Amino acid sequence: MNTIRNTLFLGIICAVATASSTAHEFEFNKIYPKKSVKTQVRKEIVTFFSDYLSGKTTAFDAGKSLKLSEVEQYRDAVWQLWKEANASFEEEKLIALDTLLSNSSGCWKLPENLEPNAVMPYYWGMKGAVETGAELPLFLYLHGSGPKEREWSTGLKICRNFDDAPSVYFIPQIPNEGDYYRWWQKAKQFAWEKLLRQALLLGEIDPNRVYVFGISEGGYGSQRLASFYADYWAAAGPMAGGEPLKNAPAENCSNIAFSLRTGDKDTGFYRNTLTGYALEAFDSLAHQHPGHFIHKIELIPGMGHSIDYRPTTPWLKQYVRNPYPRYVSWENFEMDGIYRTGFYNLYVKERSDEEGKSRTYYEMNISGNDISLKVNEVVYEVIEKDPRWGIEMKFAKKYVQAHKGKVIIYLCDKLVDLNEKVTLTVNGKKVFEGKMKADLKNIVNSCAAFFDPQRLYPASIEVELD
Repeated sequence: MNTIRNTLFLGIICAVATASSTAHEFEFNKIYPKKSVKTQVRKEIVTFFSDYLSGKTTAFDAGKSLKLSEVEQYRDAVWQLWKEANASFEEEKLIALDTLLSNSSGCWKLPENLEPNAVMPYYWGMKGAVETGAELPLFLYLHGSGPKEREWSTGLKICRNFDDAPSVYFIPQIPNEGDYYRWWQKAKQFAWEKLLRQALLLGEIDPNRVYVFGISEGGYGSQRLASFYADYWAAAGPMAGGEPLKNAPAENCSNIAFSLRTGDKDTGFYRNTLTGYALEAFDSLAHQHPGHFIHKIELIPGMGHSIDYRPTTPWLKQYVRNPYPRYVSWENFEMDGIYRTGFYNLYVKERSDEEGKSRTYYEMNISGNDISLKVNEVVYEVIEKDPRWGIEMKFAKKYVQAHKGKVIIYLCDKLVDLNEKVTLTVNGKKVFEGKMKADLKNIVNSCAAFFDPQRLYPASIEVELD
């Protein structure tokens, strides 16, 4: 999913699964023509997944061509093998999902090499009356920067009262306090990816109704996470925050609903000013791309840092993720030294930017079976800086066509008609025209990369820029 995997899992031991339950083996075996082949490939996939969870991010290449009529059953089978590999992976699991109460708490120890002495307690539970077998929306709530025990318990109280039931909540306590502990740092990125991966395995969470929001320091954090992990959220709702947009590019939010609520008198660290700049950016992008960049950004009259938090989650809950957008805009920015390697159906094998000097910006449009991908390097110029703290407030961007890098475009029948020819144009140059071939390796590799049951892609095109 991102290059964090090369550091996140050092020192974590994985028990490589070599056998499965009878039910899973039967489900996968029945779609292979020969038992000797099906058993061997099944073991190879489980071993690959187990290695991937341990941080070995090589690609699965024992490919098997598929008929389009076979794709759905292979998706189901691969997801079952992914679940099997995760079940055997030695790590702290989410506690059993029960009612959201003060005793509905667990604890994760985060990797020492990412943040020393980092232990993250969390509340994990359901609200409201839940129908048997129903998939529920999941809310990730990030608290403010006061004393962490108090902020954590306050978070439980206010989240239990928000009007968004039935729902599931993950309410973490920040592991450490001090001058520079933030929700977006790499140890916490480890926690968010672990949460998403484990939650989506349960079968009790709707993968298209996952939300992130927070207050004050949690507002800053949730704004960054909204942009960084936009392909997982249906909507995001930072409150009483306001990040400089270099830290949370609005372009990445083209397919989520975004709420930002700040008091118009909340002048601390220019939160009101920066919220205004976010509104300008989202308004401009929504005008350029009608139907995308849904947003509700408010400067609340007469309010300072304390505002009414209740409107946010009911607004967020209206929105459902589209996991297959035909328009994707992605500025691949680093967050605490980490870059994503995947976003929606794009997977980057080699970035195009110069480390520390530029970022890579991808813009994909699909019309019918015609795919257009633009890949640019983007450089920021600071045009406004606060004189007191040196906060970079406002920016101009310069885009230059990229001439290096490798990217995989994953495809499925929700994006193109796989029965017909597909045309791919990259930076104005036609690089592919022809029928797509479905292959098992694409389903396996995209499963490992995204760990998302909605994004198991049977086809792909790999592009090397020149």
